[in-house]
Amino acid sequence: MEFENKIAIVTGASMGIGEASAKAFATEGASVVLVDIDEENGNRVAGEINDTGGKAVLLKADVSNSKEVKKIPEIAVKAFGGIDILHNNAGIQHYGTVTSTSEEEWDRVLGINLKSIYLCANYCIPEMIKRGGGTIVNTASVQSFACQQNVAPYTTSKAGILALTRSIAVDFAAHKIRANAVCPGSVDTPMLRWAANLASDGKNVDQLIDEWGKHHPIGRVAKPEEVAQVVLFLAGPRSSFVTGSAYMVDGGLLAKFF
Repeated sequence: MEFENKIAIVTGASMGIGEASAKAFATEGASVVLVDIDEENGNRVAGEINDTGGKAVLLKADVSNSKEVKKIPEIAVKAFGGIDILHNNAGIQHYGTVTSTSEEEWDRVLGINLKSIYLCANYCIPEMIKRGGGTIVNTASVQSFACQQNVAPYTTSKAGILALTRSIAVDFAAHKIRANAVCPGSVDTPMLRWAANLASDGKNVDQLIDEWGKHHPIGRVAKPEEVAQVVLFLAGPRSSFVTGSAYMVDGGLLAKFF
């Protein structure tokens, strides 16, 4: 198994891409610390991993809060002995322009989507260094590069993730720590379905998601498990010469003009 004897941290692990990557890491032998504010779904995911022979514990934490993030390495060391992999996946969507978004809303989106990566790296990297290195994979977005209308805080946070990823990669390469980002297009997650409900205007949500999928050259939206496979590639030894990069997982969405 590719991640046997490795310890992985996954934030935003209670559903969507985070759930898929946590389960994939566990299937490949990693012990996993799930970090999420959603205790009910987090316990469900941890239970499903443990019930199928994997190893997982849940830390309920707000990843935008330094005091709560500080608990991540403490839990990882106590439960499994250290940290080898950090998948910064926690994120929220908010619709608004720079004039319609309140300062509170702006700070919340940037706090969860971007500041959390700084905090998690700040507290987890020292434990990686103790183990001789590690890997970090940050969940960015196609909206790190281009954006739809009315998503000012979200697209800003996702663009910032790429700059922070590069910085971590450059600063910690000498410690054998690699950092990369995945940039998904539309993925069939609870967050996408929340957005579809907002935009449905009476349409069937599944039908609307199918319509969104047609904007991708592949002709559909992604499954969370498809993004998770790229996360595992970037976190593992097969990508040993890859760092500071952003991998598109968008079904060709940004490869076309219209």
